[in-house]
Amino acid sequence: MSEFEVLNPATEEVVEVVALASADEADAAVERATRAFPAWRDVAPGNRARLLRAFADKVGDHLEELAALEVRNAGHPVGQARWEAGNLRDVLHYYAAAPERLTGRQIPVPGGVNVTFAEPLGVVGVIVPWNFPMPIMGWGMAPALAAGNTVIVKPAELTPLTARRVGELALEAGVPEGVLQVLPGAGPVAGRRLVDHPDVRKIVFTGSTRVGKEIMQACAPGVKRLTLELGGKSANIVFADADLEKAAATAPYAVFENAGQDCCARSRILVERPVYDRFMELLEPAVHGVAVGDPREEKTEVGPLISAAQRDRVASYVPDGAPVAIRGSAPEGPGFWFPPTVLATPDFATLPAWHDEVFGPVVTVAAFEDEADAYRLANDTPYGLSGSIWTRDVGRALRASRAVEAGNLSVNSHSSVRYWTPFGGFKQSGLGRELGPDALGAFTETKNVFIAGE
Repeated sequence: MSEFEVLNPATEEVVEVVALASADEADAAVERATRAFPAWRDVAPGNRARLLRAFADKVGDHLEELAALEVRNAGHPVGQARWEAGNLRDVLHYYAAAPERLTGRQIPVPGGVNVTFAEPLGVVGVIVPWNFPMPIMGWGMAPALAAGNTVIVKPAELTPLTARRVGELALEAGVPEGVLQVLPGAGPVAGRRLVDHPDVRKIVFTGSTRVGKEIMQACAPGVKRLTLELGGKSANIVFADADLEKAAATAPYAVFENAGQDCCARSRILVERPVYDRFMELLEPAVHGVAVGDPREEKTEVGPLISAAQRDRVASYVPDGAPVAIRGSAPEGPGFWFPPTVLATPDFATLPAWHDEVFGPVVTVAAFEDEADAYRLANDTPYGLSGSIWTRDVGRALRASRAVEAGNLSVNSHSSVRYWTPFGGFKQSGLGRELGPDALGAFTETKNVFIAGE
């Protein structure tokens, strides 16, 4: 068994040394989950719902504890961390209503009747990233449990603490042993073993497109069910008729929240040329107004990056001589800080930050000529996860919504991810659409049965 030093990204101090599971320990976790599955599958829907509600209530009772833990572990501002813990609670409550509604269909056919059953898959592995540890854990875990599966959560090495505590709260709430396990471990070791293990029937992975492709390949020999939520390079399209003041005021939060470590970050701002200069004038005070600082303070809006390696990676996209149009502020001293940064140049297409997922507080701004040009630029990426459209023209909003190749779009807003609506990406941003009322279908198999009438 190896160990990992979990650091506070705001101070660089060691929070805790966490043991990382070996491949053998991952096998043992799968064995426990496999043994627990038949009994959990057979729990009456109403009783499974009751346990999930108790789990949700337990998370709610410990919301402040979980938020404080995420502040230290991930460097998230305390207000954001409270929202994340609350999101986990709410997701569990939402899917607690699902077990009693997991119904099949009756289909009349000649000579009898067909019926369908939604059967749980078995053991589900949920591999969680470090950028939003609690919400993304909940998005995979909650519907999988509601559908009658047992779940093994593999948190990121950098951020295992809240996931581990949530696993403890599940047991305190009465969820049976083995039904939900949290397995801190290295991705190439514990994560890969979950992917390879024949008794794990589905993998839910959120992370980089590179690793997602590797997991997809590894799942192929066993035709293992798979959901991937991967990278993004989303566009924030501002048309000339938009409310420029609102579009500029919210644009920083569309990309700099969570220090830009968000696959849905609108990291390419496209502005119609006649209003480009005015938009940039409005954007500058908005960027300078973003409060970057100590994540323990209530006023803080943006905290540090997760690690020194991530800070160095982000900095590589803003080398000396980069076309920095606006630069915000960040604390000096210990911590993995990087200031909100806006890049703007007529030669934007030559910037690596225009093409690559920076995963940090860096945004590129470019001008476009007309609708066709806006859609061409927005779609000039292998990714297709999210995006925003700013216009007062309803017809244009609908045209843009159809033209932009992304799974989640918002009009006159930068918010498009909700647990009660579908979520997923196009192109290399993912595979499968989950969350929302149909999410349990992603964690069940449809069984079709013909019953002869004579």
